[in-house]
Amino acid sequence: MIALDTDILIDILRNYAPAIQWLLQLGPGEIAIPGFVAMELVQGCRDSVEQVKVEQFLNRFIVVWPSAQTCDAALTVFIERRLSHNLGLLDALVGQTARELSLPLHTFNQKHYRAIPDLQTVQPYMR
Repeated sequence: MIALDTDILIDILRNYAPAIQWLLQLGPGEIAIPGFVAMELVQGCRDSVEQVKVEQFLNRFIVVWPSAQTCDAALTVFIERRLSHNLGLLDALVGQTARELSLPLHTFNQKHYRAIPDLQTVQPYMR
């Protein structure tokens, strides 16, 4: 199983050909979406039509939420690395969720996630 970051899902929603081709190679049930990523997608909707489209899209995936322990670990890494690495709040939560579930996080935002120790990131296709 793998976890997807918001940027990958946006590429898929925009029908970016390399993203779609990559997605079609994956089997059913192989993708987890951190709950905060799902919320970011909904937050980006400009109207109710887009929101319904995003909601239907998200129903195709497993949404995973961090445990209290994972949230505590995200807080620790956020405190330790916010100033030195410019680690964002949601990046800390998303990255730590993937890390604690031992899932590679597929993203093109490598810089955002470098601050999280032991997090495996993957750029799944060429941009």
